[in-house]
Amino acid sequence: MSPEAALARLLDVMARLRDPETGCPWDVEQDFASIAPYTIEEAYEVADAIERGAMDDLRDELGDLLLQVVYHARMAEEAGLFDFAAVAAGVGDKMIRRHPHVFGDADIPDAEAQTAAWEAHKAAERGARASALDGVALGLPALTRALKLQRRAARVGFDWGTVGPILDKLVEEAQELAAETEAADPDRLEDEFGDLLFVAVNLGRRLGLDPERALRRANAKFERRFRAVETGLAARGKRPEDSDLAEMDALWDAAKAAEKAGR
Repeated sequence: MSPEAALARLLDVMARLRDPETGCPWDVEQDFASIAPYTIEEAYEVADAIERGAMDDLRDELGDLLLQVVYHARMAEEAGLFDFAAVAAGVGDKMIRRHPHVFGDADIPDAEAQTAAWEAHKAAERGARASALDGVALGLPALTRALKLQRRAARVGFDWGTVGPILDKLVEEAQELAAETEAADPDRLEDEFGDLLFVAVNLGRRLGLDPERALRRANAKFERRFRAVETGLAARGKRPEDSDLAEMDALWDAAKAAEKAGR
């Protein structure tokens, strides 16, 4: 099946699902707000498949994500707002506009220059704004939003020039959090913990690291090693709740050493 035919069929499937008379009752009931969480979830599942190197899963997850675009476009078409063709045409126009070195005669020598040009095009499209931080979506995951806020501020010069001051600030925030643990005021603890996370994101940005990706990697590492602890305990006829921290720590260290030896 050609891409054009496959897309046309998908658009027809969604139109039939949303038909008030003969469609699926669940699909007919949905609106932008109710579908939005699924859109976010599908984007994360695409990222997860990429992280795992699971290309068959990636194909399926990309399909699920495309379905979300088709779903929103169909609801917009029903409301007389826009349709899928307008969505596709709009993003196509945007890509051409933001790549004048490909579709025009601009000279952009490398990826770094292209990144700068891309941001300049975006700023021009946004027009004048009251703040450099305007337009950073509230619905983003907190780590990603922190990174975007910091990048926006850095563009106008509000940034540390080197890693050193950020590391100093990280230590300072850790000390402030430690001090608040004595008072144990939940609101102040949360405030200081948030500051610590925000500086950690800033450190990652300066090092060229994506905080979401780094934390996903840490999550995977924790899960892998904890499962090894459970396996080790099971070989002894035990479960974590039947063990103590010292025994589990020893198994954790063994799993960590085995991973390092296998590198």
